[in-house]
Amino acid sequence: MTAQYCIAVDAMGGDFGPRVTVPAALDALERHPSLTILLVGHQDQIASVLKRLGHSEHPRIELLHAETVVAMDERPTFALRRRKDSSMYIALQAVAAGQAQACVSAGNTGALMVMGRGILQMLPGIDRPAITSAIPTMRGYSHMLDLGANVDCSAEHLLQFAIMGSVMLKAVAHIESPTVALLNIGAEEIKGNEQVKLASRLLAEQPDLNYIGFVEGDGVFSGKADLVVCDGFVGNIALKSSEGLARLISRKVRKSFSRNVYRRLLALLARPVIHELQQQLDPGKQNGASLLGLQGIVIKSHGGANRNCFAHAIDQAVSEVEMNIPGRISEHLEHYLINSSDPASAGRSNYP
Repeated sequence: MTAQYCIAVDAMGGDFGPRVTVPAALDALERHPSLTILLVGHQDQIASVLKRLGHSEHPRIELLHAETVVAMDERPTFALRRRKDSSMYIALQAVAAGQAQACVSAGNTGALMVMGRGILQMLPGIDRPAITSAIPTMRGYSHMLDLGANVDCSAEHLLQFAIMGSVMLKAVAHIESPTVALLNIGAEEIKGNEQVKLASRLLAEQPDLNYIGFVEGDGVFSGKADLVVCDGFVGNIALKSSEGLARLISRKVRKSFSRNVYRRLLALLARPVIHELQQQLDPGKQNGASLLGLQGIVIKSHGGANRNCFAHAIDQAVSEVEMNIPGRISEHLEHYLINSSDPASAGRSNYP
C-alpha cells in the first residue's frame, strides 16, 4: 500500500501568493496520488482562486486559515514575535504538530529560517539550518550550501554544513562518498580569509568527509565536487549570478536566431538542441531549496516562482518526505561527530 503524506503550503508567501501557490498545489496533486495538501492562508482568497480554477471542493485539499502574512522585507526576529498568526508560522506549526510532514514557502527567507528554527528546533549537533539546492554542471548536477540562510558563518558552521550536505547526498543521490569542496577565491592553501582556511583544516580532519580542497567560482559548474560549501552571503550571490547569466544566454541566443530569415530557419533546425539546453539550465527546474538541519522538512521556493516552478518545490518536499531526509541526517550525525578529532570539536559546545 502506498504511503499517504501531507504537505503544508504557505499559500500567501512569495510575490504572487495564492495566484501561483494554489494552482501549483493542484498540479502537484495530479502528479502525486498519495499526496494531500494543507493550504495555509486567508481562506477567502484561497477559496476564490480554487473556485476560479473549478475546484471549489477538492478531496485532497484542506484549508487552514491564517490572518496575516510575513512581508518580504520584515525583520525575521520581528516576524517571529509578531506574526504567530501568519501563514508561514501556522504552516510550520502544522509540521511540528505532525499534521503535515513538510512545509513549502516562497516567503521571506530569513523569517522562514528563524521561525523554522524556533518551531521545529535544530537537529542535535547542528547550530544553524542551511539552504541547499542542486546546480547544473558539466557532469550533471552538484549541490551547494549555504544559499542565503546564514550571512555570517564560522569555520565550525561550514563544517556542519559539509556534514549535513554529505549525508543528504548519500541519501538523495545515492553517492557512497560525495566529494566536498569549499568555495574560495583560489585553489591554493594560502588563499582566502581566515574563516575559510580554518574551515578547510577542520574538513580535512574529518575522516568520514571526502574533502577535496578549495574550488573557485569558475570551477563550481565543472562538476568537480558533488557538494560545494560556502557561507550564505557568498552562496546567494553565486546562485543569483548564475541564474541571471543563464537567462542572459537564453535571451541572447533567441535574439541572435531571430535577426533574419536565414537565422530563423537555422533556429528551427536547432530547436531540439536549444530546448534541451534550456531545460538543463532553467533555474525553475531546480526550484525548491532544502532547509537542512531542522527537525522537520522545510522547502524554500523562489519568491518570484511561477506556477510550474512552485509545483517543483512541492515535488521536492514530497521526495524528501519519502526519503525521510531529517531522519537520515540525524542517524549519520552521531557517527560523524564521534569520529571528529579534538580540533574539529572546538567551538561546538552543543555537540553530544
